Amino acid sequence: MKFTEAQSEFIQLWGNFGSQWGINKTMAQVHALLLTSDEALSTDDIMETLAISRGGANVNLRELMVWNLVYKSAKPGDRKEFFVAEKDMWEVAKRITRERKRREIEPLMHHLNRLKTVDEADPQSLNFVKLVGDIERLVGRMNKTSDTIMKMEENAFFGSIIRLLK
Repeated sequence: MKFTEAQSEFIQLWGNFGSQWGINKTMAQVHALLLTSDEALSTDDIMETLAISRGGANVNLRELMVWNLVYKSAKPGDRKEFFVAEKDMWEVAKRITRERKRREIEPLMHHLNRLKTVDEADPQSLNFVKLVGDIERLVGRMNKTSDTIMKMEENAFFGSIIRLLK
């Protein structure tokens, strides 16, 4: 397989997985293109390679920068903006986890906490409050686990997994 074929297949694969980690397909494809590029790419390069509009490229690049997965880069003598991706996959995973926590877990915890304030004392209301509390505790534990993982270094994390499997 030639590099361009493999790169194209990877871009499609990464794009399809994008929805699994909370981003749209085009954003994931832009990320994949930058991940697989040895040099910084301009918006024009991205538009041409992925056959997307300037607006689509700009919106997705901005969002990738919000996620801290992509950075602006300058080339001496060129006025265009260029972009590079974070290539340390452990760091990428931590940043995706951090952003998903901010966008999904924190709002969920806020809503669950508010839902526990049902005033009625009938059995159905009490069961509801218990259910919401159980969900809140589970999500809280998962949140603490993800915090612990994000603080760990890659070697320590995989060392812990291996010890658990023994």
